[in-house]
Amino acid sequence: MDVAFLGGPLPQRGIGVVAPFDFALDRELWRWVPDDVSLHLTRTPFVPVEVSLDLARLVSEHETLREAVRALTAVAPGVVAYACTSGSFVGGLAGERAMTAAMRQAGDLPALTTSGALLEALRELGARRIAVVTPYTRSVTDALEGYLREAGIEVCGRSYLGLTREIWRVSYRDVVDMARRVVADAPEALFLSCTNLPTYDVIPQLEAELRMPVLSANQVTLWAALRSLGKRAVGPYQALLDPVARRGPASLAAEAPAPLTSVESSAPLTAAETAAPLPDALLPEPLPDEEV
Repeated sequence: MDVAFLGGPLPQRGIGVVAPFDFALDRELWRWVPDDVSLHLTRTPFVPVEVSLDLARLVSEHETLREAVRALTAVAPGVVAYACTSGSFVGGLAGERAMTAAMRQAGDLPALTTSGALLEALRELGARRIAVVTPYTRSVTDALEGYLREAGIEVCGRSYLGLTREIWRVSYRDVVDMARRVVADAPEALFLSCTNLPTYDVIPQLEAELRMPVLSANQVTLWAALRSLGKRAVGPYQALLDPVARRGPASLAAEAPAPLTSVESSAPLTAAETAAPLPDALLPEPLPDEEV
């Protein structure tokens, strides 16, 4: 059949993504991207070092980033993003700005990093007091807290796994369990750190349960990159992406008279928990048991 009348594929805008060599969640990144945007990924060279502050420094060396960005310019992206949280906060605010400048100069196009995008997202939400969940060791988690403190963000709760390899294998259940442990001090938002940590499906679940914005490393990276192109990230009921979700559950109370059930069981929540329920239509489908 002659399909010439279709006129070819849809025009695409491109986002160049520089990821660490061990990044394993390409598919997760794509889930935030609308159909008229393409991701073009490249990876930093392999180094035989476990996840640590040393690795964060190695994968974020300026010449490494310049070479990656120069390779990406072959496909003419509209923006380049360095998708690594620890690699972009390990040098503090000045280090993150220098990395962004090096990438911008190498490709002569807009550039951003995950840690820079996180600060942009927190400003967007007006959140200055947050809790953090990380898969890192204590020293790397300390460095994240230091970066946030330097930016005027208070960390009022944190939880970390102490992993040095294969972070992409962490289950959704582990992420949810850590998140529940760090919000006792009523933060204004929760951040799930590390681009290699699976988070896409747990964000709406946690926002519904915890009644606060939930950000993740991959989410803020794609949100910022797409916004620089004049595009919006896609995703189910996430405060950063959805103006309705950003107003909070209370704004939807009139639309949802029926009580919610808890994330893990069908038992009704308490009266306090159901004071401002979300409409069932905006809640994601339950996750499989092995992925919650």
